[in-house]
This record gives sequence, C-alpha cells and structure tokens, in this order.
Amino acid sequence: MAHLVTLACCSLNQWALDFKGNANRIIESIVRAKAAGASLRVGPELEITGYGCLDHYLEGDIFLHSWEALTEIIDHNACQDIVLDIGMPIRHKNVRYNCRVICYNRKIVLIRPKMWLANDGNYREMRYFTPWMRPGHVEDYYLESIVGTIIGQTEVPFGDGIISTRDTCFACETCEELFTPAAPHGPMGLDGVEIFSNSSGSHFELRKLKTRLDLIIETTRKSGGIYLYANQKGCDGDRLYYDGSSMIICNGKILACGSQFSLDDVEVVTATVDLEDVRSFRSSPSRGLQSQQAQKFPRISLKVRLSKRVEDHNYPLEGQSEPIDLKYHTPEEEIALGGACWLWDYLRRCHAAGFFIPLSGGIDSCATSVLVFSMCRLVVSAIQKGNEQVLQDVRRITGETDDSNWAPASPQEIMNRLFHTTFMGSKNSSSDTRKRAKDLAHDIGAYHVNIDIDTVTTAIVNVFYSWSNWMPKFKSAGGSVAENLALQNIQARSRMVLAYLFAQLLPAFRGRRRGGSLLVLGSANVDEALRGYLTKYDCSSADINPIGGISKTDLKAFIAWACTNFDLPILSTFLSAVPTAELEPITSSYVQSDEADMGISYAELSTFGRLRKNDKLGPWGAYCKLLSTWGSQKTSQNQTEKPLSPRQIAEKTKFFFTKYAINRHKMTVLTPSLHMEQYSPDDNRFDLRPFLYPGFDWAYAKIDRDVERREKAESGTEKEREEDDLD
Repeated sequence: MAHLVTLACCSLNQWALDFKGNANRIIESIVRAKAAGASLRVGPELEITGYGCLDHYLEGDIFLHSWEALTEIIDHNACQDIVLDIGMPIRHKNVRYNCRVICYNRKIVLIRPKMWLANDGNYREMRYFTPWMRPGHVEDYYLESIVGTIIGQTEVPFGDGIISTRDTCFACETCEELFTPAAPHGPMGLDGVEIFSNSSGSHFELRKLKTRLDLIIETTRKSGGIYLYANQKGCDGDRLYYDGSSMIICNGKILACGSQFSLDDVEVVTATVDLEDVRSFRSSPSRGLQSQQAQKFPRISLKVRLSKRVEDHNYPLEGQSEPIDLKYHTPEEEIALGGACWLWDYLRRCHAAGFFIPLSGGIDSCATSVLVFSMCRLVVSAIQKGNEQVLQDVRRITGETDDSNWAPASPQEIMNRLFHTTFMGSKNSSSDTRKRAKDLAHDIGAYHVNIDIDTVTTAIVNVFYSWSNWMPKFKSAGGSVAENLALQNIQARSRMVLAYLFAQLLPAFRGRRRGGSLLVLGSANVDEALRGYLTKYDCSSADINPIGGISKTDLKAFIAWACTNFDLPILSTFLSAVPTAELEPITSSYVQSDEADMGISYAELSTFGRLRKNDKLGPWGAYCKLLSTWGSQKTSQNQTEKPLSPRQIAEKTKFFFTKYAINRHKMTVLTPSLHMEQYSPDDNRFDLRPFLYPGFDWAYAKIDRDVERREKAESGTEKEREEDDLD
C-alpha cells in the first residue's frame, strides 16, 4: 500500500540582518511549497536572520527581532496547513543556541538546538552559540510574550527530540551535524525516524560540491530514509557565496536537486516519496537487532498526516518522483557562475552605480572583467526567463526612472551602462598591453578610458627630489634595489588613487541620473597574495576582489574556457602574453616578468599553499612531503623533467616560507575577496596567523642537516659504485 508524501526544501537568498526581506522570502517559499502539494517545508540554517550575522549574534536585539519575524511568518494566513521547519537563533536560560523551530498551524511543536557546531575554516559558531550537549533530552522553553500571546502557548518542548505524526516520524539535523563521525541521523534512524531534515549554511568552494553531496547521499544509502537538505544561497553580506543545491534523497538516490548558481531569490525543490520504500529498505534482520539496542529519543506528538490517504491521492497527476542523475559544474564553470552571482548580489545590495577596474592588459584584470561579463549574461538570461526582481534591480542600478520600460537585450548593453575600465599607462607600458585592454573592453561592451599617469608619478618623485636633491633611478639605470622598488611602487599606488577618483566621478560625468559612485574591483589572485607579490595600497586595494580566492592555474583555465563559451576570441591573446607588471623600463635585454620577479612559479606556489593550509605543514613538514613528490621521478611536477634533488627542494621550501613570512603583513589589508580556494591566505577569518614572523631558523637548520646527511649518503653510494666498476 503506497503512502505518498510530498516534501519541500528551499534555497533562499537571505541577507544578514534583513529581517523584513528574509521573512518575505520565507513566506514566499512556503506559498510555493504549498502550491506544489508539500506537507513539510524545510528552510536553510538561521534563515530568519541570515547565516552571516557574525558578532551580531551576541546582541540581544537579534533574538527579539527573530521572534518578531517568526511570529509574523507563522501567523500569516498563507503559512497554515503545512509543517514548517524554520531556522533562527534562540536564547534559552541565558544561553545562545542555533535552533530549528518546528511549527504547524500557529503552534510551535518543537525547538531543536544544534548539537555539533561548525568551528573551523570560515566558521566560528562557538564564538556565538553553545552546542546542546544533552542528547535525547527535552525540557520546557518558556515563550516570549510577543509570540506566546499570538499563538496561545506559554511553553514548548526544547531539546533533542523527534516528532511523530499520524503516519511517520521525522527529525532535524543542522549542517555540521551531518558531517560528524557520530551524526545524529544514525541513532535517530534506528529509533524509527523516516524523514530527516538538514538545514544548512554551507558555502561555495571550488570542487567542493561533489564531496558534500557524496556525504549527504551516504546518509541514507546505509540505513535508508528520506533526507531533505536545504542550503542558503547567495552573498549575505560577506566574503562567502552560499551555493544552494538543496535536494531530496531517498534510500541513497537523489530525487530532486536545486541549482547551485542562480539569480532567483527563492527556489523550492519538491519530491513525492513513498514511505513504504523506506520501510522496505530497512527490512534486514541485522538492522532490526541494532534498532532494539539503539538510543531512544523523546517523541513529540503532532496530530497530522504528512502523506495523503490512498483514496485522496490523484496518482495520474501526483506520481512518485523518479531518481535523477546530477551534472556537476567544471571548475571553470564554477568560477564563471559563482563569481558572477556573488558580484550581482553585492552590487544590487550596496546600491552602487556599477563597477570600475584598472584594466592592465594582463590576465588577472582580464579575468575580473570577464566575471562581470558573466554576471551580465546571467542577468539577461534571468530577465528573459521572466525574473521581475532582476529586471527591477538592473534598472535601478543603471539609473533608469521608476516608470522605465527598458529591458536589456544583450550582456554588452548592460556592461556599457555599469562597467567602467581604464588603462592607466606609463612610459613603461607596452603598446601590446594597451591594445589588449582596449580590445577586451570593446568586445565585452565596457565603457573604456585610456590615460597616462607619468605626470602624476613624476610630480610625486619631484617632491622627494625637491627636498633631497637626489633623483632615484631604476635598476636598469644603475639604481639600487630600494630605488627600483620605490619607483615601481609609486606607479602602483598612483593607480589606486586614480582608480578611486574615476570611480567617484565617472557616473556623474556620464550623466547618470542621481550620479552615484562605482565599486572598485581588485584583481590580485590567491597565489600572488600568498607570496606577497603585490604592493600595499596599489590596485590590489579595492572595494571587493572576485578573483582573490582563485589560483593562477585555475584563472588561466577559466579564461581558456570563456574564450570559447563566451565567444570572446580576444581572450586567447591574454593567455599567450607573458604576465608582467610593466613597472620597470623595457630595454633590449630586459622585460619584466611576474614569475621571474617572484622567484617561484605559480604551480609551485599552489603546491606550497596547499601544503601550508590544507595539509597543515610548516617548513620542515613541507620539505619532507616534497621529498616524496618533487624528489620522485614518478610523481614529479612534469614527468619530462628530472626529479629535484633534496638541496633544490630545500632551497625552494626555504625561499617560499621566507617570502611568505616577510609579506604576511600585507594580508591584514587584503581586499575582501570571494572565498573559492581551500588554501586562501585571507587574514580576516579563514587563515588566522601572525603578521610579524621570526626567521624559521630552527626548521631551516633541521632541513640543512637533512640535506647534508642525504648528500653524504649519496656521495658514499656513488663512491661504492665507482669501486664496483673498477672491480
């Protein structure tokens, strides 16, 4: 006998502290879930406040406003006759908890606090919340009068309980709990829970989605059950992009999955599942024996059916959902879509008039510009699909009047209205880079300005000369290292000042209604930040940086992908060009090169970045690890090259860690960037380190002793071989 139940989970583009907007999106998701016939709706983690409130969770106001918003939601006429699983922070006995609130028909059924908090990487939940450390325990929570008066309750169950309806049993997990070794869904499933909800605030990272989804799928592959995973989406006011992908899984098979990247503020995923499939899947005797010995949870009764009665179900119209196959985006697609969505959310929510970037003719500023172009492609696509919110937003951003009927027909049409580029040339700039910048701006539709900065930099240097009567020189003209760096840095810093000047004035100069100002975009990649290959307060200093979390290797792959997929042949010229800062004079025997300046290749930087952050290794640990990779013929970086000797590996290791330590202070002023890479050196909250380092003398001495030992051993082996040859 079939017991078909329709369930819904939501991806909402919530914004931290936007209580009104967040509540409206929650209500809209409930309306859509009911329209699809769902009897249970699950939303993202902390959806009432938005996940990224950070230290605002320490404020009393946030708990008051959360209750006010929840009351508005559950008292809304459109939010009745459906079980609601809503996320919000709650203070119980003066302790702050990250909670799920289960509601039905203006009543709170259960408040379930999160038991295992995310507290690594970008997450700092234990700074704001306390985990509920009483598994299987439920006690009374005395409701605030603001909600109790309206719903007619004074106390409700609070704790680690499960809910029994008239036809099934369901329970909650929250984000991190799913990924722990002893996840709650295990014992809950053995105690008869058939439907699990997981409300998440999981952020985007390159190549992360499949790992996350494999763990979710594995949840029900062993012990059966229906799993509803609801994840936040969008930029909620920080460096993170939450990538949705809400899904419904039954017995290890995906029945429905939402988009990873989109401009829709509300996305509801539904599936119709037969509860009998779960019961049949769990029929093995060994599971039955384990179930008898499993932990027992307090059950809260909810006198409602989630499934329809057999006689009430319209099978031709409401059939059971079939399993689907997922398509994962390539890293290049993730960069194009993730960066575009994050830029769009930031732009529309900060009320700027558009973007500005100093376009150098190099691949980094090119990649940032192509991400803006990708954003405009998504905007046009969303408008063509009937997204009225996106259309209203783009009209407002571009300065259209309230009664405007303008609807952009191409990405270039939007680009010309909101994206501004400037080539800031000098006597050290080549005609090739100037032309590449101009051609790229033309092809993507940007408003482009071509200027020279020599008068500015000369005037600044002359200020120093008027005091000292000493004119600094470039290295090529016989100058010292200090002089050479100073003359390069003044060019870079002048460009930053000019960038903000143009960003402030261009909208008014172009006659935009109500003027406005532009967001300045940065274009330093993650590898250059790791090495410190940037000037403090140069063009790496901007309002936001969409490529600051992407490696140079991935950026090149993205540009190669966009060349074809965005029909931009001009991008091939950026791929073939040698990366150069063009801050030193070009001579017949010298052209400045980024990798030559850095003293290390981008591929090597990526390797050291992962060893330092992902593998949690210092100089000695990294050196030991590289002996088995770079020192091996089989697994060397390029099999056509010879393996590196221990001394070569030692020199590269010491060089990297020395440069990293010297330049770590630059991370304290790094432009906020979209988090994409696991080895990002972002000092804000992801990679917390000192910015004044001693020398790694102890580790370096240990490395040197090991190199000497290996070389002596190798020398002895060679001597033995020579003697064997003589014999």
